[in-house]
Amino acid sequence: MRKIIAGLFVSLDGVVEDPAAWHLPYFSDEMGAAVTDTLAKADTVLLGRETYDSFAGAWPERETAGGEDAGMAKSLGDARKIVVSRQPLEFTWRNSELLRGDLVEAVTALKNEPGDTHIAMSGSISVVQQLLAAGLLDELRLLVHPVAVRRGRRLFEDGDHPIPFTLVSAETFRTGVQHLVYEVA
Repeated sequence: MRKIIAGLFVSLDGVVEDPAAWHLPYFSDEMGAAVTDTLAKADTVLLGRETYDSFAGAWPERETAGGEDAGMAKSLGDARKIVVSRQPLEFTWRNSELLRGDLVEAVTALKNEPGDTHIAMSGSISVVQQLLAAGLLDELRLLVHPVAVRRGRRLFEDGDHPIPFTLVSAETFRTGVQHLVYEVA
């Protein structure tokens, strides 16, 4: 069974919403390598519609431009991109498709498909939350930023049951960002 690994930018107070508003001052080569390790090494990327729209609006142009992140852009373009949305979508970015059917059933089937790598996620807060609740997410790679945003959607909202994790690794970057890797216990 393939693993699903989600990578998220998170503030010290747990906010994951709109990281573009607070995360950029902390971006570094170390963080870029961590993101690349999650996304560029995957042959399949599972995304919510908003995250897909953001990625599709940026990465194809970066690939075409041929700049320093063109390799990452090509990897993302070549990957199978499965988008979770309640509405039909028209895709302009190659290798993109709509997730069909019930989320839990479709992702369970996806995890059972053959593949050479993990299934990667980036952002896509509501999808990550639903997969955690269903026991389908295998690993969280959190980039915890040393800033309290103080408003916005948090990764862990109120719920009925705790979700136990096991810390796999922890690294502190020069910017003060902590890269924490947790397996769902």
